[in-house]
Amino acid sequence: MQGLDFTVVAPYWDLLLIGAWWTAVLTVSAGALSFVGGILFAVIVLYAPKIVAYPVRALMWVFLGTPLLLQLFLIYFGLVQIGIDIPALAAGIVGLGLHFAVYNADIIRAGIVAVDVGQTEGARSIGFGKWQTLRHVVIPQAIRNTAPPIGGNLIALLKESSIVSVIGIAELVHSAQLAISETFRPFEFYITAAALYYILNLVLEAALRRFERHVEVSR
Repeated sequence: MQGLDFTVVAPYWDLLLIGAWWTAVLTVSAGALSFVGGILFAVIVLYAPKIVAYPVRALMWVFLGTPLLLQLFLIYFGLVQIGIDIPALAAGIVGLGLHFAVYNADIIRAGIVAVDVGQTEGARSIGFGKWQTLRHVVIPQAIRNTAPPIGGNLIALLKESSIVSVIGIAELVHSAQLAISETFRPFEFYITAAALYYILNLVLEAALRRFERHVEVSR
C-alpha cells in the first residue's frame, strides 16, 4: 500500500501553474463574454421585434436545456462538419461564455424589469431616446442591482472551466491529468489542483467583493 508523497508534485509545478494560468484566462474571457452576451440577450428578449426575439429565446432554451459538455462537443466537433473550424481555446471560451450568458440574461432581464418606471420617464423627459435611456439609465441600474448573482455565476464558471479539458485545452485539470499519466499518483495531483482552484476562487471572490462595494458606493 502506497502512502501519500507530495514530493512527486514538485517537478510538475510549472505544468500545474501553466494550467492554472489558462484556467484564469478561460474564466476572465468567458466571463466577459457571458456578461456582455447576457446584457445583449436580455435586451433582445425584452425590446427586439418578435422576428429577432423568438430565435434568441429558442437559442437560450437550447442552452438552458442541454448539458455544457454537449454544447462544447457541438461547438468544437460539430461545427467542423459544416466548415467552421474553431480552435480549442476559442471553442472553450465561446461554449462557457454562451452557456453562462443565458443564465446572466435571465438575471439581467429581471433587473431591467425591476427598474422604477419613473427612471425611464425621467430620462425620456430630458430628451433621451429609447436606446439612450436603456444604455445610460436602465441597464446600469439593472447591473448594479444584479451584481451579486452575476458574480455567483462567474464563480460557477471558474469551477465549470475544468470541463474544457475534454477538448484538449491545457487548463488545470488537464495539466494534472498529464502529470498523473507520467507518475501514476492521482491523489497528490488532484489534491494540488483542488488547492490551486481554491486559491483562484479566493482571488475571484475578493475581486467580486471589491466590485460590489464599488457598486454600493456609486448608488
